[in-house]
Amino acid sequence: MVVDDMYAKAVKSLWRGKCTVTVCSNSATDENTGRTAAVETDICSNEPCRISFDTVSATQPENSAAQAVQSITLFIDRTVTVPPGAKITITQNGMTEVYERSGKPAVYSTHQEIPLAFRGWA
Repeated sequence: MVVDDMYAKAVKSLWRGKCTVTVCSNSATDENTGRTAAVETDICSNEPCRISFDTVSATQPENSAAQAVQSITLFIDRTVTVPPGAKITITQNGMTEVYERSGKPAVYSTHQEIPLAFRGWA
């Protein structure tokens, strides 16, 4: 039997990244126009995490521009609330990337795994 505390410590020892989770809300009203404007709010920052590139495929020949598709998973503490559709800025291995439209978290006893959609030009 694996003790959750020991397992959590082992899993988190692999986390080399830091992330900021940002959500968008329609809570600000422009005083001049009276229109409601979208406002980005950070719900957590500098949170330890790790991203994993589950599959990396070669570009596929298409009639339009080639696209590179990766399946990326964010590993983060289970106590962090990350709503689906959040924008997540991750710095890991000296690289900073912004992922938008996060997926629904799979929550486990020690951590959660969140799919991140990323499609880029080849």
